[in-house]
Amino acid sequence: MTLLRLIVQRLLLGVAILFVVSALIFIGTEILPGDVAQAILGQGATPELLENVRIRLGLHDPAPVRYFRWLGNLLSGNLGTSMVSGADIGQLLGERISNTVMLASATALIAVPLAILLGLLSAIKPNSMTDRAISAVSLSLISLPDFLIAIVLVMVFAVKLGWLPAIANLRPGQDFFTVARMLVLPVTVLVFTVLAHMVRMTRTAVINVLSSPATEMAILKGVPRWRLLLVHALPNALAPIANVVALNLAYLISGIVVVETLFNISGLGRLMVESVTTRDIPVVQVCAIIFCAVYVLLNLLADIVAIVSNPRLRYPK
Repeated sequence: MTLLRLIVQRLLLGVAILFVVSALIFIGTEILPGDVAQAILGQGATPELLENVRIRLGLHDPAPVRYFRWLGNLLSGNLGTSMVSGADIGQLLGERISNTVMLASATALIAVPLAILLGLLSAIKPNSMTDRAISAVSLSLISLPDFLIAIVLVMVFAVKLGWLPAIANLRPGQDFFTVARMLVLPVTVLVFTVLAHMVRMTRTAVINVLSSPATEMAILKGVPRWRLLLVHALPNALAPIANVVALNLAYLISGIVVVETLFNISGLGRLMVESVTTRDIPVVQVCAIIFCAVYVLLNLLADIVAIVSNPRLRYPK
């Protein structure tokens, strides 16, 4: 019963956080410089046309009224229409979200198992040559921004060698090998970006468990090294690993903007950049709330995994 109560508390906390975040998103888009009506109609619009657009969009209503109207439409599934193109926002998202999910999923399927494997290899023998090499590469990757990694990979594999395309022009109906070839460079950039943090956290968590008295007793009893790592150390280190994995997976959804822009991928990140440029406020708001909702959801899942895997978290001190 305690476990169920803790999970319900986390879910209610997530809903409250999303409510606060939605208010912050609305406020942030409200204080953007410039006139929305002017951005839609252009510099040559007459005052009468500008006033008509402001009335149609309800821009003269007080900010709280517009916020609760927007929130109510959002909760009812009415995402609104784009101010620039007049298209339904749900249709715009449907055309883009599949590319973002595919890119993030491919990165997660590669990065998470690889990070855990490298973290375990580093933790087996701390300060060994293998551990030092993995740590050096991890620290180097943490120090490099994702756009620099992308530029270097494009220069080498697309421009110099010509092995891979520099632009991932994803379209419906393409075969698997064409899509896979286009995603090699973007996925590699994202793997390098998120891998280092997960490797470092896995290494630290496993070393902490291996240094505990219970693990030292298991070593004295002759428990095989592989069993010690996989059966004893890794499950007990699951909580911090889950937290850092959740943070990095959340980055794949919300921080994928740079990679999608560099490789010309029609995803949510690029859609948000284009909407900010054209001051398409409804699209910016919906994209932002999706990114925040995914971030909160992944952190809730990490909290639940930590609670389930660690009985000490279920009972207050």
